[in-house]
This record gives sequence, structure tokens and C-alpha cells, in this order.
Amino acid sequence: MAKILCVLYPDPVTGYPPVYARDSIPSITGYPGGQTVPDPDALGFTPGQLLGCVSGELGLREYLEAAGHELVVTSDKDGPDSEFEKHLPDAEVVISQPFWPAYLSAERIAKAPELKLALTAGIGSDHVDLDAAIKAGITVAEVTYSNSISVAEHAVMQILALVRNYLPSHQWVVDGGWNIADCVERAYDLEGFDVGIIAAGRIGQAVLRRLAPFDVNLHYFDTRRLPEEVEKELNLTYHPDVQSLVSSVDVVDIHAPLHPQTYHLFDANLINSMRRGSYIVNTARAEITVRDDIVDALRTGQLAGYAGDVWFPQPPAPDHPWRTMPHEAMTPHVSGSTLSAQARYAAGTREILEDYFASQPIRDEYLIVAGGALAGTGAASYTADGKASPGAE
Repeated sequence: MAKILCVLYPDPVTGYPPVYARDSIPSITGYPGGQTVPDPDALGFTPGQLLGCVSGELGLREYLEAAGHELVVTSDKDGPDSEFEKHLPDAEVVISQPFWPAYLSAERIAKAPELKLALTAGIGSDHVDLDAAIKAGITVAEVTYSNSISVAEHAVMQILALVRNYLPSHQWVVDGGWNIADCVERAYDLEGFDVGIIAAGRIGQAVLRRLAPFDVNLHYFDTRRLPEEVEKELNLTYHPDVQSLVSSVDVVDIHAPLHPQTYHLFDANLINSMRRGSYIVNTARAEITVRDDIVDALRTGQLAGYAGDVWFPQPPAPDHPWRTMPHEAMTPHVSGSTLSAQARYAAGTREILEDYFASQPIRDEYLIVAGGALAGTGAASYTADGKASPGAE
């Protein structure tokens, strides 16, 4: 039987289970484009429960232990003395989330001779060194589309929060003030802005569709141009490269995967080519930007605001400069971990495990690496040439 090592974020400080705000969540049966939601043989949880923390266990314990497997769940993931390092050498399956990633570097993979499956509960497997996984014959899979709409909604929220100067305005209320002039001195209407999306995949297209009713001018860049009918429907302006896009818009919204071509893409040179007073929203990966160049651009006024919920590493140090830089609207990595999304990615995690233990094919759309090569979604989203992801650091 197998050891499954599952790394999840810590429980709420107020204890587990929490008092839920609602008694149920809507039932979603499919995604735009026709992909169906995860379909495991059974669920070990009630949709709407908090599953992504240690006590939630993704609802997997009863299922796995009934099959004779060992499940180890921990939030202790960093450093040579962590619980993750302790259990890694004899783990056959490692499960992690993008929000609290267990970084599977080449060094860690070398310490895990039994490892066969690295599974992301959610979307984004760049915390795994994909090159090392390919060489070791490890299958890498994730629950594609499970939280794409969740992230798209979060990105739209952060765009509005920045442009409307929402958070400082709210803080005046919390502090007992009524300082309208201070609130509106950096507040604008989104209407009429040029908004550019980098990477018009599932999340990027969902953002485009949600922004269209705001009467903005929509731009996008992607390595694969969208069909002409989609461009006409949403009145999109296509840009052949990132440089062309960022110099033409007021808001840049990033949804690209992290790979060698996007690593540190937003450096001082690119940021300084943007319109003064532009905004960046990044719910993709922090390392697409240069950390300190973002801070400098906010301090000089080249950027009017930066928002995102992705950091590097995760969690960031208490003195990470993005915590205290001006004109930010940062969140912990929560955009894809709503209770609604958790129901889908926990179900997808179980579906992948069921297929794996039954020696059945894992859905192609869930695959990132298989058979010693990029596969499925991974072949369309990543490159593997020695610097595939932060997992390599």
C-alpha cells in the first residue's frame, strides 16, 4: 500500500471546523468550453466545507485508509527538519496546493525514490521542478479548471479595488473618519480604460467576459491568438507581444503560467515602458515580476497600484516588501481557494487518485508530466528546459 503525503495550509486560528456563513454552495456541472467537473466515485465531504486546511484533509482520509493506504497531512513544509522532509523519502504520492506549496525541487525529488505522483489540488504546478520530474519518471497532475472562475472573479475584484481606491476608503471608515477628499484623490471610473490581459486561456478569457460589460477597451496577448469570432464578440485588440500590450493599456492583468519565457518578465525596463499611473494585477505567479522593481515603481508613481495574491516564496517572510509598499491591494494566495473551488479541486484530487490506484488513465486535461515528458495541459502551458519553475530553485 502507498504512503500519501499531503501538505495543506494551517487550520483557522479560531479552530476547526469554522462556523460557515452559508449552508450550501451552488452545484456546478460543467465549465465553459464543455469540460465536465470532477467525477470521482464518491465524495468524502460535504460541498461547502473547509477542505484545504490540515483538518479538512481534502476529504480523503476515509477513502484512502479504507483502501489500506497511509495518509500523512501536515502544514510543516519548509526546511530540512520539516514534517514534509521527514516523510518524503518513502512517499509514493505528494499532494500540495498552490496556496501553500510544498516545493518539490530537484534536490527533494532526489530524496524521494518512491515518488510516482505529484498532485496539485488546484491549478498550477510550477512549485514542482518539472525537468527533474521528467527525468525521474514522476507523473505530475493538477485539477485543471477547478478554480479558474474563482481566480477570474478575484482578478476583477482587485482591478476595481485598485482603480476605485477601495481599500484606503474603507480604512477611513474603520478608523472613524469621513475623509471623502482623501478617498477620491486616487479614485477613477474603470469605464473607458484600456485593459490588457496577458494570456487569454481559461482564466484570462473569463476575465475578458466579465470586464466587457464595464465598457472598457479590451486588449490581450497570447501565444495562441483567439478565434476571430471571439475577438469580434468581445471587441478585442490583439497584440503580438507583451511589450506592445503594456504600452497601450492602463491596466495589465497577468494570467500566464510561470516558465522560462515569463520568469521575471515584468522588470524595471518593461514597467517603465507602461503608461505612467498604470495598474498591474497578478493572480498568476509572483516570479513573473521582479519583486523590488514593483516596489520601486509604486514609490516613484510609475505604477498607480499593484494587486495580486501570489508571492514568492509562499508564505512570504514577515518583512516581505510587498506587505508595506504603497498603493497595494495584496491578499494571501486565496483567489482559487474559495469554499466553492475547494469542493471541485478536492473532488478532482480524489478522481485522480482513484484513476492512479486503479491503473487507469488520468484525464488528459489533468496531466502536466507523464511518461517522461510534458503531457496534456502541461504540453500546452509549460516548457521544460532547465528552468521550468520555482521548484527548481
